Amino acid sequence: MVSRDKAPEGRVADAVARNWVDLRAPAWSRPYLRLSRADRPIGTWLLLLPCWWGILLAAWADPAGFGLLDLWLVTGTAAGAWLMRGAGCTWNDITDRDFDAQVARTRSRPIPSGQVTVAGAAVWLVLQALIAFVILLSFNKTAIMLGIAALVPVAIYPFAKRFTWWPQVFLGIAFNWGALLGWAAHGGSLGLAPVLLYLAGIAWTLFYDTIYAHQDTEDDALIGVKSTARLFGNSSRYWLRGFLLLSVVLFAMAVLAAAGQARGPSVGLVLAGVAGFGLHLVWQLGQLDIDDPRNCLRLFRSNRDAGLIPVLFLAAGIILN
Repeated sequence: MVSRDKAPEGRVADAVARNWVDLRAPAWSRPYLRLSRADRPIGTWLLLLPCWWGILLAAWADPAGFGLLDLWLVTGTAAGAWLMRGAGCTWNDITDRDFDAQVARTRSRPIPSGQVTVAGAAVWLVLQALIAFVILLSFNKTAIMLGIAALVPVAIYPFAKRFTWWPQVFLGIAFNWGALLGWAAHGGSLGLAPVLLYLAGIAWTLFYDTIYAHQDTEDDALIGVKSTARLFGNSSRYWLRGFLLLSVVLFAMAVLAAAGQARGPSVGLVLAGVAGFGLHLVWQLGQLDIDDPRNCLRLFRSNRDAGLIPVLFLAAGIILN
């Protein structure tokens, strides 16, 4: 039994307190699960939620509604998001191992702390990606092609902080790909609505990941890592307001573009979900203290709840249709 007074051996600094990996996972598996961020589930949610937005928005806009296929898509994307987030984080930690060793928050990660070798991490990366690919093969051809294409931004993202002050854009491109894939997995094609939804997700990522990046601004400045948090500095709040507004407007435009044959009351209901999403971001902005790393981490994690609000209202809109 793990003592409440002593951190579990190998625990990562920003892991969720008393998480299942540290307390219940077999000892041999913990370094690999930590490498996949299984002890920090927020990233899986942030990768998964745009998938659910795309699936549910497509089902809401479709006169046929939500069927058994969509139930599998919701389940399959959940499993795929867990696996691909793990694979992406493993790739990120392989490429960033030298940087991570120099940053207080990240030097306890499995590779810089010596829990996992680079070769072991590479094998773990391939295993996760292959299982995710098997799940992807159960989707339609368009979704499969989009899933394969998603590997490009995933591969580029870890290097973005080396050559641009806007690595959060590359994270947004990668993390919100599911909005396109989820829509296509339901209907077999793309259109204006999923593209607008995708852009809304990218603006959302710029919002939450700028908050997240404020945890590391001092260390990042010392080692030369770029981020929007460093770029904006004390002006971050103004930029965040812009990302907030852009995300909400684009999301609302996606709903209107998708509305089609949806009933009037359900359109209002889904738009209310977008408004609720926006209000949550407003609340985050009101709580933000960029000089308090714990505050930044807490608000970053709260974006799971922000992203779930449109999910719930889209589900209600499908029922109302």
